[in-house]
Amino acid sequence: MGEETTGRTFESYDIRRLLDCLPHRYPMMLVDRIVEARGDESCIGIKNVTFNEPQFQGHFPERPVMPGVLLIEGMAQTAGALCVASHTANSRPSVVYLMTVDKAKFRRPVTPGDQVRYHMTRIARRRNMWWYRGEAMVEGVLACEATVSAMLVNE
Repeated sequence: MGEETTGRTFESYDIRRLLDCLPHRYPMMLVDRIVEARGDESCIGIKNVTFNEPQFQGHFPERPVMPGVLLIEGMAQTAGALCVASHTANSRPSVVYLMTVDKAKFRRPVTPGDQVRYHMTRIARRRNMWWYRGEAMVEGVLACEATVSAMLVNE
């Protein structure tokens, strides 16, 4: 496609910028802010987990636990926002697809009241595909880890 990472350092992406980069909306928007972003190379995304989120009605009402698949989705959204933001406004792709999830491991439960920090680091990029290593941390403790890939397309 010809777009190159600018290498710019961003202090953060607020929710407005995330909504501009990603097609996700409530209840599937699983990142609230991105901090310490560096181009499409790395960043930390933040998700504030609250009890009033719909997944806790059934997972599990007596002992609410954030589903692992939603932690992986939060990682993918965080990485996807970096990929989209690395393009200029007139060359932004219309769709971001999660392509693969590898080496996923769940280390501790995430519960309401936790703040998840998605630490995402780019492993590789080829054309319109990106690969990231992700770690979901709660208070400095690893909760989940995985490698994800995303593909950006214009439809």
